[in-house]
Amino acid sequence: MTFSELIDRVGNKGPFQFLNVVLLGLPVFGIANHNLLQIFTASTPQHHCRPPPNSSAGPWVLPMGLNGKPETCLRFVYPPNASLPNDTQGATEPCLDGWAYVSTRDSIVTEWDLVCNSNKLKEMAQSVFMAGILIGGILLGDLSDRFGRKPILSCCYLLLAASGSGAAFSPTFTSYMVFRFLCGFSISGITLSTVILSVEWMSTQLRAITSTTLGYFYTIGQFILPGLAYAIPRWRWLQLTVSIPFFAFFLMSWWVPESLRWMILSGKSSKALKVLRQVATFNGRKEEGEKLSVEELELNMQKEIALAKVKYSKVVLFRTPILRRVTFCLSLAWFATGFAYYSLAMGVEDFGVNLYVLQLIFGGVDIPAKLITLASLSYLGRHYTQSITLLLAGGSILALLFVPLDLGTLRTVLAVFGKGCLSSSFSCLFLYTSELYPTVIRQTGMGVSNMWTRVGSMTAPLVKITGEVQPFIPNVIFGTTALLGGSAALFLPETLNRPLPDTIEDLESWSLLAKDPKQELEAEKASQMIPLKPCGPDLGPS
Repeated sequence: MTFSELIDRVGNKGPFQFLNVVLLGLPVFGIANHNLLQIFTASTPQHHCRPPPNSSAGPWVLPMGLNGKPETCLRFVYPPNASLPNDTQGATEPCLDGWAYVSTRDSIVTEWDLVCNSNKLKEMAQSVFMAGILIGGILLGDLSDRFGRKPILSCCYLLLAASGSGAAFSPTFTSYMVFRFLCGFSISGITLSTVILSVEWMSTQLRAITSTTLGYFYTIGQFILPGLAYAIPRWRWLQLTVSIPFFAFFLMSWWVPESLRWMILSGKSSKALKVLRQVATFNGRKEEGEKLSVEELELNMQKEIALAKVKYSKVVLFRTPILRRVTFCLSLAWFATGFAYYSLAMGVEDFGVNLYVLQLIFGGVDIPAKLITLASLSYLGRHYTQSITLLLAGGSILALLFVPLDLGTLRTVLAVFGKGCLSSSFSCLFLYTSELYPTVIRQTGMGVSNMWTRVGSMTAPLVKITGEVQPFIPNVIFGTTALLGGSAALFLPETLNRPLPDTIEDLESWSLLAKDPKQELEAEKASQMIPLKPCGPDLGPS
């Protein structure tokens, strides 16, 4: 009996599965809020220098920039109508007395004056948040293997609630960045555990539906955030509002069962049997649960227990030519997707459109994007879908270079199209990566791949700073990188209708068959191929 057949005996599509998906899906709303929160809490309103305290009453005239608009970072040293020599009348100076902001809302920008020479700190704060996600992915993966998925999930819920609330009460910008780092760190642990715990109790046929359902939880979260931001004009209250629910999610997590597979592989078969019987009772199959025994569990999981005892380091990903090619191409595709995605997702205010409406559109494009991706994966295959989505995204970003700033609608259409393509790329990558790596190193391969998308998302805000040198530089870098990622995907083998490889030798044999179409055709006739389903949900970029 396989692990899937074991789940089938206690019910794989009963009320327990529905409740489990709801318990794990509700916090995903909040993950979307935290990932994109700085769009609103770090928005930069129109601003100009405050006049000197000793200036006379009346409007203080501002110097004009090369674009014909008032300067935001300079002011006249003396009033223009002052009786002074000609060489001093037009003299300017930095904003020595701070800035005046034209807005009814506040943000970390207005509170800590993150404008002009300090505007880089705004992008730095987002990079620090992404760095937390990167470090969390590296550390929490090993901890979840040692202590279990559920304890890490519960602790990360609590940490996100505490650090998110702490950010709302930060007295300084430095303390704000520390708390945001911890928010990113905890989000990584939540994502990791949710991926595993959500699909393990599902049948193979329902895993694709579960994956899509949890992906839509993230999409709906993107709809919720603009509404909250519009209703709550104070950034501290908005930060607190999206963080407090995780205290409730922490309490709810006690009803989420531990990973059954992890318990058996960790020698906790008695506890696993108890959980199985509880699930069987909940699904109305109490008699089937009573028939199970510890000995039966360990006997059926003998192969997986043996594989779990063999430890592979990350070096194995570069041992053979096929593994080197897969690792290099997937790493570039993951990096390009995260890199380009956050260039668009966090640059909403750059398009000159209403911030709240555009964020709703950005979230809404994920709905058709995910549906089109599912159809493309089934008919075109993973290989072409992955390449096309990144190539189209790169093309749309580069097209922005040729559209004038005053054509805001066209620029918005291109940005929304690119963002939809990158969302599709994420959906494809989660599935494609899990199918390319053999079972014995699948977790290692997924971990390394996810690390690269986090590096990309962490680097994206820093690259935006290069726009101060020349405005076109960031889009050139983002677009070119997406094109490179799409080109790299062309060198990956197709996995549509292929069985998952269990060992490195399986992958090598599969690669040899792919090079000889005749042998491959014979192998396909000799085996029964079934469509593969995603092994984990797409929770959006993290």
